[in-house]
Amino acid sequence: MNVALGLMLYGTVVALIGPPILRRLTRRGVAPRLGVTAWLVAIGGALGAWMLAAGLLVIEFAAIRRHPSEALHACYSVLSTPVHPPSAAATTVLTLGVSALVTAAVAAVLLHVARVALRLRRHTHEHGAAVRIVGRPVPGLGAIVLDSPEPQAYCVAGRPDTIVVTTAAVDALTREQLAAVLAHERAHLRGRHAVLTAMLRSTAAALPGVRVVTEGAVEIGRLLEMCADDRAAGTHGPAPLLGGLLALLDAGEPAPAAALNTALNAAGTAVLARAERLVSPVGAVERARNRTALLGVIAATVIGLSEITVGVLFWLVR
Repeated sequence: MNVALGLMLYGTVVALIGPPILRRLTRRGVAPRLGVTAWLVAIGGALGAWMLAAGLLVIEFAAIRRHPSEALHACYSVLSTPVHPPSAAATTVLTLGVSALVTAAVAAVLLHVARVALRLRRHTHEHGAAVRIVGRPVPGLGAIVLDSPEPQAYCVAGRPDTIVVTTAAVDALTREQLAAVLAHERAHLRGRHAVLTAMLRSTAAALPGVRVVTEGAVEIGRLLEMCADDRAAGTHGPAPLLGGLLALLDAGEPAPAAALNTALNAAGTAVLARAERLVSPVGAVERARNRTALLGVIAATVIGLSEITVGVLFWLVR
C-alpha cells in the first residue's frame, strides 16, 4: 500500500510541477527534439506511475484474498484513520468493490483514448482521400495542389501520405520558399509526427483535467513544428523558410482539422516564436545550458520512477 501511495504521489508531483518547468525550458525551442522528449517523459512518468499504482491497488485488494482486512488496515494506518475492521464477508465485498472501481476507471480511460484515436485516424484518411480526388498532382512538386484563395500548406498522414498546397500559396511563394515549405511538411511525414500528435490529442481528450497531458499536447505540437523547421532550414537555409512563413501569414482560414498542422500560416502554433528562432538563433553557450537543464529534468523523472519501480519489484517478490 505504501508503494502504491508513493506512486500516486510521484505521478501527482510530476503532473503539477512538470508543466511550468518544461514550458520555461522549451518556450524558445532551443533544442526542440530534446524538448519533445522531456515532455513525453513527464507525461509517461505521471501516467505510468498512476497506472502502476492502480495495478498495485488491484493486487493488494483483490489478488491477496487471504488477508483483505490486513490490506485495509495498512491503508487506513497510512492515512492515519482509525481502523474498525468489519466482518470478513463485508471486507471481501469492499475490497473487491475497490479493485473493480479502479479497474473500471483505467479501462474507461483507455477505451476513450482508443475511440478518439480511431475517430481521428478515420477522419484523417477520409480527408486525404477527398483531397486526392479534388486536387491535382503537379509533376516534380511532390504535393497535391488544391484550388483555394487561402494560402495554405499542410500534410495529411495516411495511405498514402499527402502534402497539400493551395493555388494561393503557390502564387504567393517563390520557388525557393515553396521548396522550403514542402520540405517542412515532408519532415513532418518522415518523423511520423501525425501519429504522435494523434496519440497526444486522444489522451488529452480522455484526461482534460490533467495539465501535464493537455499542456504537453500543445507544447509538443509547437516543438514538432520547430523540429520540421530545423530540417527544412538545414536543407534550404533559414531565409527561404522564413520568407515562406511570412508570406503565408495572411492565411485567413486554418487548415482542416484532419491535417496534422496548418504548416506555415498564422493559425499554426507559435508562428512568431518560430520566426524569431530562424532570425536569431541562440548561441552555443545558451544551447548547452538549455540542453543540460532538459537532460536534468529527464534524468530526475526517470530516476524517480525507476527507484519506485524497484520498490515495486521487491514488493512483488517478497
